[in-house]
Amino acid sequence: MPQKLSIRAKLAKKRRDLAMANTERRKKMRAENQRKRRKATKTGDNIKGKDYDHTKRKFVSVKANRGGHGKGTKSKSCGCKH
Repeated sequence: MPQKLSIRAKLAKKRRDLAMANTERRKKMRAENQRKRRKATKTGDNIKGKDYDHTKRKFVSVKANRGGHGKGTKSKSCGCKH
């Protein structure tokens, strides 16, 4: 269910989200995800419905791979202002 935002707020959020997604850290993580998925596919691992978890360093379900593993993400040094 999408957030109920005004057009102005929606555009501001879009800009913030894009800026966060294009930080060097996120680019490196995306590249690592692609390498891991390609390797797993090549070796015949079943990774359907799974994402690579950088904290646990293994493939976990999408549900389990939500930010902070139940502890939230504010303690992480993501470089953003909380």
